[in-house]
Amino acid sequence: QVQLVESGGGLVQPGGSLRLSCAASRSIFSFYVMSWYRQTPGKQREVVATITNSGRTDYTDSVKGRFTISRDTEKNTVYLQMNSLKPEDTAVYYCHSRNFGGSDYWGQGTQVTVSS
Repeated sequence: QVQLVESGGGLVQPGGSLRLSCAASRSIFSFYVMSWYRQTPGKQREVVATITNSGRTDYTDSVKGRFTISRDTEKNTVYLQMNSLKPEDTAVYYCHSRNFGGSDYWGQGTQVTVSS
């Protein structure tokens, strides 16, 4: 069973920064893409950032210029650096991966709260 474990969430003031980590139980090269999603109560889960096996990154418009997705292959870990945080960024953030066979895997989520 593939496991994804998120960490790094917490409470931060508007304008502050957080770095989320997603530790995978196997090589991240096993996956076609790894992503960060976020979800608030009553809302659809939305993709925030993605990184492909080849290293290509993409972001939803609302976080472009503020968030950066990256990886450390030796640690089997994907990161999401979040800067200039806004209250609208408050959500549970989930790590997601999809393998080359099209199977999806999800982490348990980590809470990010942006508030003064």
